[in-house]
Amino acid sequence: MTAAEQWIAFYTIVRKEIRRFMRIWMQTLLPPAITMSLYFVIFGALIGSRIGQMGGFTYMEFVVPGLIMMSVITNAYSNVVSSFFGAKFQRFVEEILVSPMSNNTVLWGFVIGGVARGLLVGLIVTMLSLFFTTLHIQHIGITIAIVLMTSIMFSLAGFINAVFANNFDDVSIVPVFVLTPLTYLGGVFYSIDLLPEFWAGVSRLNPMLYIVNAFRYGVLGTSDVNVVTAFIMVGVFTLAAYAYCMYLLRSGTRLRQ
Repeated sequence: MTAAEQWIAFYTIVRKEIRRFMRIWMQTLLPPAITMSLYFVIFGALIGSRIGQMGGFTYMEFVVPGLIMMSVITNAYSNVVSSFFGAKFQRFVEEILVSPMSNNTVLWGFVIGGVARGLLVGLIVTMLSLFFTTLHIQHIGITIAIVLMTSIMFSLAGFINAVFANNFDDVSIVPVFVLTPLTYLGGVFYSIDLLPEFWAGVSRLNPMLYIVNAFRYGVLGTSDVNVVTAFIMVGVFTLAAYAYCMYLLRSGTRLRQ
């Protein structure tokens, strides 16, 4: 295929992915909006009013960046894992693999679809948060960069999960038993400065801590970790996930039956 034909194929996959989650918006966009609204009400307005300030900000201001990033992560991941596993389950993934499309075209088509859903949900949650607090973005470049890099990284991770999933139960294992615990323990609801020295050190092994704090730095201008380190970690994980996804596509591991 020529470069122009590859772009047409890429555009077709992206359009299909976006139309897929927009068509079932009551399942893909509405639930996270409702869930995050409940977080804002319960943790921000009710509990936060009793906690007071966190890191020099009201508790609502402190938790909002983490909740926005949590919605981006889960939705970017979920979109790719559900869509690509659906292609495997319905057995039309073989048609994609034997087509003239390059592996890069196939991979990035699904990934950009996941990024689109993650960013859209993140935007919706951000708009909802404005009903509860006021956001003044301090570093717009850092904010945009960390959101894009994180959504790409977790879209790639969702692709890997979809390749190895044998049934629909396998699709939900990683989000439930890995992503959710890491996110909740990644400094979304608290500053690691509140933790004892040992547990603060353990928390620094959690990659989610760096993602959440890099985004919080972009929005609020404060962070518990070094922002440069956060970007390096996200970049390394993204490149590693991309390389592994390309290996899976080239080798046909768990794809060609």
